[in-house]
Amino acid sequence: MLIYIARHAWAGDYGDPNWPDDSQRPLTPEGIERYRDVVSALATCDFAPERIATSPYARCVQTAELIAVGLEHAPPIEELEALAVGSELGPVLEWSVATGAESVCWVGHSPDVERMAAELISDGTASVRFAKGSVAAIRFDGETPRAGEGTLLWHATAKLLGV
Repeated sequence: MLIYIARHAWAGDYGDPNWPDDSQRPLTPEGIERYRDVVSALATCDFAPERIATSPYARCVQTAELIAVGLEHAPPIEELEALAVGSELGPVLEWSVATGAESVCWVGHSPDVERMAAELISDGTASVRFAKGSVAAIRFDGETPRAGEGTLLWHATAKLLGV
């Protein structure tokens, strides 16, 4: 199985009085345009998740939608409470296995995406920094992905992609 982990794209500032409910804080227009370019660049490099799970927060849902529409096969999106702020690895792994897909993408928040990536590729002591809009690919050789058994194939940031 291949698990892609994506941090949401560029959103409005935390604490912006226009969004007193932080779960409703959206991506900025510039963030939307820039992330379209990120997805386009990744799509040319075989970024092709079959299913997408996202935090129910607006900025993550928007990021997941940009991924889906930016890929030729437009994978389905499912909102998972387990990917909200304070993500839990176990339920997200269970969802991934239950899909029956060979590749999935999780869209979440910092520092949760960093922690989950570290747990997947090591004993949790690894350090993987996710800039806004970045995506990592982690491969599992067995049928069931387990913490500590993943191999980090790549980690792409917008800057690395020239976006």
